[in-house]
Amino acid sequence: MQRLTVKSLACFALFAASATPALAGNWCGAGKPVKFAGITWESGQFYTEVIRQVVQKGFGCQTEVVTGSTAATETALVAGDLQLWTEQWNRTDTIKKGVEAGKIKLVGDLLQGGAYEGFFVPDYVIKGDAKRGIKPLAPGLHSVSDLPKYKDLFKDEEDPGKGRFLNCPTGWDCERINTQKLKAYKLSDSYTNFRAGTGSAMDAAISSAYTRGKPVLFYYWAPATLMGRYKFIQLKEPAYNAQCWQTLQANKGETPCPSATPATKLQVGVSSAFHQAEPAVISFIEKMKLPPELLNRTIAQMQERKASPEVVAKEFLKQHPDLWKSWVSADVAAKVQKGL
Repeated sequence: MQRLTVKSLACFALFAASATPALAGNWCGAGKPVKFAGITWESGQFYTEVIRQVVQKGFGCQTEVVTGSTAATETALVAGDLQLWTEQWNRTDTIKKGVEAGKIKLVGDLLQGGAYEGFFVPDYVIKGDAKRGIKPLAPGLHSVSDLPKYKDLFKDEEDPGKGRFLNCPTGWDCERINTQKLKAYKLSDSYTNFRAGTGSAMDAAISSAYTRGKPVLFYYWAPATLMGRYKFIQLKEPAYNAQCWQTLQANKGETPCPSATPATKLQVGVSSAFHQAEPAVISFIEKMKLPPELLNRTIAQMQERKASPEVVAKEFLKQHPDLWKSWVSADVAAKVQKGL
C-alpha cells in the first residue's frame, strides 16, 4: 500500500475550548482523531472540507486529512486506518469488498439527483451563440445515434476521415466504459477514440475549444468544475439497461450492448468502528445534501479564484446557514456558527 502522508493536522487546540464534550461520541470523546481521505478532485475536496469543519467545530473532534492515491486511501479506510472517505462512487472492488465484509459502511446521499455522466457537446454547437457570433453548427444533434452524420463537424485532424471523441485518460474507469460504449453505439467506424493524457489535459482541450467557439465531442461528468463554468448539452443515450450496463463495465470480451450510465448516488465511506462510535456525526452526514447547480458553481469559483477548499468551505458555511443548519442539531449549529 502506498505510504500515506498527513496533509494537515487538526486544529484541535483552537477548538477544544469551544467543543461541547456531550456532543462527541465514543471516538472523539476518547481523543481519537478523525482521519479523512485527501481526495484529489475539486468536488471531493469541497465535500471533505465542509464535513471536516462541521465535525471539528460542531462536534469538537480532532481531524486530519491524509493524502494518498485513491487505491491507497480506500485500502486504508477498509483497514480502519482512516475513518471517512467522502464522495464515494462505490465502483472499486476495494470498496465493494469492504462493504461486503462489514468493515465499512456507505452512508448519506450527498447530491440531489445523484452524479451523472455521458457524452457532451458545448451548447453553442446545437443552439448557436448570438453574443459570440456563433451560428448553430448541428441543430439536429440530440442523440448519440445522430453522431455518424456529424463526424466531419468533429473531425479528427490526425485521421480526417473520422470524427474525434475525447475520452478519459487510459486507466480511468470511464475510459474503459466509454470504449465499450463506442462499440455498443456502433461509432467505432466513424469516430476516433482519443484518450486524453491526463485529466488536466482533458479539461484543457475542452476549455480551449469552448473559448474559441469550436465544436468538440467529449465525455464528462457532474459534479465537476467545468460544469459550473460552461454550458454543455448532454446527448441522449439508449435507456439504462442493467444487463447491458454490466457488459459496458465488465469488458471481459463479451459483445457490449447499449445502455446509458445510471445516476450514481454519492455517499461517504465510513469505517464500521467510527460508524458505531459516533452516531450523531453519522446522522449529520446522512442529512447532508447539496443541489447540483450550487455545488458546480461553488467548485468552479474555487478553481477560478485558486482558493483552497478550506477557505471555500468556510465561506460556504457562512453564506448558506439555512442549508447546513438543517443537517445538525441546534447545539451543533451554534458551535459551528461560532467557529466561522
